[in-house]
Amino acid sequence: MEPLFLGTHTPRLDEKGRLFLPAKFRDGFAEGLVMTTGQEGCITVWPVARFAEVADAMSRQVFTDRDSRVVQRLFLANASSEVPDRQGRVTVPQALRDYAGLDRDVVVVGMAKRVEIWDAGRWAAYQTSQAEDYERLAEEVLPRLL
Repeated sequence: MEPLFLGTHTPRLDEKGRLFLPAKFRDGFAEGLVMTTGQEGCITVWPVARFAEVADAMSRQVFTDRDSRVVQRLFLANASSEVPDRQGRVTVPQALRDYAGLDRDVVVVGMAKRVEIWDAGRWAAYQTSQAEDYERLAEEVLPRLL
């Protein structure tokens, strides 16, 4: 059964750029994970098997489609494969820390089949900026899912 990542967690990056994965997420990443650039300035983290499915789906796109090439290049070129250590820590590569503006205080958000890592200040600003639209968007999006 595929892991289900839910909730908001607030671990900290240590001086070596390592992050303790939330305990409830660790089993889902036991086989490894892949992190890459996400949307709105976050890092997206996938279980390695799920990332392989996403990468495979990307590879089936027509290579002459410019938009597909751009997404593939940036999504895959910035990807980093990691295996959590015995304590559940993973190192966030410097390039991804720079992309997401990560320093010390971070927020780890469960997104069902993936996880996002945000700079705490950026996450707070994102939540504030989107709060007003949430109800309208939920009224549009949720009925399509249910």
